[in-house]
Amino acid sequence: MSKKRAITLMVVLVLVTNIITFGVSNMFSVQLRDKVYVPKKEYEQLVSVYNRYSKVIGLENYVRNNFLREVDEKKLIDGELKGMMQALEDPYSQYMTQEEFKDFIEHTKGIYGGIGVIVTPGDDNLITVVSPIEGTPGERAGIKTGDKIIKVDGTEFTAENMDSAVKIMKGEPKTKVTITILRKGKDGNNEYIDMEIVREEIRLITVKANVIDDNIGYIKITSFDDLTYEDFKKELNKLMNRNVEGIIIDLRNNPGGLLDVCADIADELLGEGVIVYTETRSGEREYLKSNKKQIDTPLVVLVNGGSASASEILAGAIKDHNRGTLIGTKTFGKGVVQRIKQLSDGSGFKLTVSEYFTPNGTNIHGIGIEPDIVIELPEDVEEIGIDNLSKDIQLKKAIETMKEKIK
Repeated sequence: MSKKRAITLMVVLVLVTNIITFGVSNMFSVQLRDKVYVPKKEYEQLVSVYNRYSKVIGLENYVRNNFLREVDEKKLIDGELKGMMQALEDPYSQYMTQEEFKDFIEHTKGIYGGIGVIVTPGDDNLITVVSPIEGTPGERAGIKTGDKIIKVDGTEFTAENMDSAVKIMKGEPKTKVTITILRKGKDGNNEYIDMEIVREEIRLITVKANVIDDNIGYIKITSFDDLTYEDFKKELNKLMNRNVEGIIIDLRNNPGGLLDVCADIADELLGEGVIVYTETRSGEREYLKSNKKQIDTPLVVLVNGGSASASEILAGAIKDHNRGTLIGTKTFGKGVVQRIKQLSDGSGFKLTVSEYFTPNGTNIHGIGIEPDIVIELPEDVEEIGIDNLSKDIQLKKAIETMKEKIK
């Protein structure tokens, strides 16, 4: 760009304020008085900027000058940015303030103070529990997948202000918080349940392993955070050193997490091939692939309605590659991918930028993955896993299926 053209453009940008304040007609008077020549292209850009932002800036000024109370400038701007994301009508895209973004990143690190539940905005505009985290106060209090959190400490919340509700649920360990749950009863009627829960430091132990009947390995993955692959690899090596003949991977109530961590785990289980691929609005695809290394044992994977996102990617890859048998109930059905960005002031956002497909090209968003063997867990079973094997009929079926595979 020439020096003269650059100066002209700078003048044009300065004139934006005049346009917004006085309108297009006054802009012409400014041009004539100051004898500023605006090339047609820059003028059209200027008018476009005016048309796009004049209402926002005008409303901001009106609010500042006329609102009855004192205006918090930061909250005003944050509200505008949150509104921009809400206008997308996508429950997974959101703007986060500096404090909210810090909390979000801490959660992916695996340590925070709170009650231990994973929530998502529901289609009914209610805060919906994806799953309680195993071993946390939320699970012990009886919170279940599908519950709706409608009040926190007596204040009503909807999905639109879910972040505020989550902020209150988090807090210092040994302090109390009251959660009001809306749950569908067995008779189809709504039940309202108040739960007083004592917060704890939630240090997510995301991988637990055991040996069943001396020759079957069992690995439960509760989420995919920064430490999950390292822990998974350690437990997997221990099982292989004990010469197990098959491995059951339990992804029930696993709400997902970091895609790259999920891909690293899939790489240990699959042969060479596609783990998952993503596709943007423009049709641009990105493939995550596994290499030739893999454990040489049969696999059975347990899933349910609380298995979401990265859990579904792992389960879908195993199913499409015929690498193992899926047992349980249909998964949650989150098949979109968010990009996470931090802004210069410490705030940030996550934006849905693509949808993912299983290796066979299946998009499960809003649909979920149907297991190879469907087993419904009785409603009175509140604990699943090794510690409640006598009532966990899904795990029992997994063991039975694995014994058939070993034979």
